[in-house]
Amino acid sequence: MSGRTVGVIGGMGPAATLQFLARLQALTPATSDQDHLHVLMDCNPHVPDRNAAARGEGPPPAEVLAAMARGLERSGAQLLAMPCNTAHAYASAITGASNLPFINLIETACDAAMALKPRSVGILAADGCLAAGLYQDVLARRDVAAIVCEPAAQAHFMALLYRIKAGEMGEALRADMRGVAEGLLAAGADILLAGCTEVPLALGEADVAAPLVDSLEALARRTVAVALA
Repeated sequence: MSGRTVGVIGGMGPAATLQFLARLQALTPATSDQDHLHVLMDCNPHVPDRNAAARGEGPPPAEVLAAMARGLERSGAQLLAMPCNTAHAYASAITGASNLPFINLIETACDAAMALKPRSVGILAADGCLAAGLYQDVLARRDVAAIVCEPAAQAHFMALLYRIKAGEMGEALRADMRGVAEGLLAAGADILLAGCTEVPLALGEADVAAPLVDSLEALARRTVAVALA
């Protein structure tokens, strides 16, 4: 089995990137080493903070992301994927810097959500992702309501994300993440969408009383499909 070489724009954060690679491996229909995809990864945790940039408190990451895309293309990548939702606010910098196909995580996750035919989707996403309207805009084009956290719950959610990035994975954190998710369901969401790649590290579908669309899983599935097409 052959496939196109996948270039991964990663490191945002490192744990989510490694989980994405693990899912690529698990989802590839392989019976030997040689059946797996050739993957080139730029795991760069020094990409400027996307949420700080959205608040006007730090440099935008566009130039760094564009350089990563160019580097992967020079190294032999034939398509690009980026397991970070908020960084998709700068997707145009990536597509403008490279001639390679770019698998858009936001569109891909929304496609997975639409398969469940929801009327409303609760979005678990970082401040920068929400400020850019990434999921809200795509869902609005599909006549689906996006439900987001109230300000206090969103602030708590952001604190949880940075605790995950710092390596915390205990039951107390998981319980807090469940609480945030349950708040979106109480607000009227039919389903939940893990619109930050740290969320699946602490929350699974078995933890909530509604379907949970995992953006990381959706991206891995589409990446395998496109690479092997």
